Amino acid sequence: MTELLAIDDLPAGFNYPREFVRLVGLGLTNLEPWWIVGGEVLRQRHIGLHERYPARSLVPFAVRQDCDDVACWDVDRPGHVVLIHDYASAGAELEAEYDDFTTWFRAAIEDLLEWD
Repeated sequence: MTELLAIDDLPAGFNYPREFVRLVGLGLTNLEPWWIVGGEVLRQRHIGLHERYPARSLVPFAVRQDCDDVACWDVDRPGHVVLIHDYASAGAELEAEYDDFTTWFRAAIEDLLEWD
């Protein structure tokens, strides 16, 4: 199973959504072009996002393989998912927003179906 961030590494009050935990538990982590990340890759991305965008409270969970987009929960807006174009200048990093994980997941499935 994909190793998620430890409770001590998560922002206070944040819990992974039930739907996400179920997806990871089923091993559905390759949604090409999206990849649900875990382990050291996830930890390093989490640290890097915090350093590059200190004004944001983000919990990353997926990366897109063909660009620097990272899907994250926006902790300041519970349940809300944002796509961050990592390494962009602060203030120019927001690519897209989703009301919740399920909405992002449906978009990721559309990307999977269109992917060549």
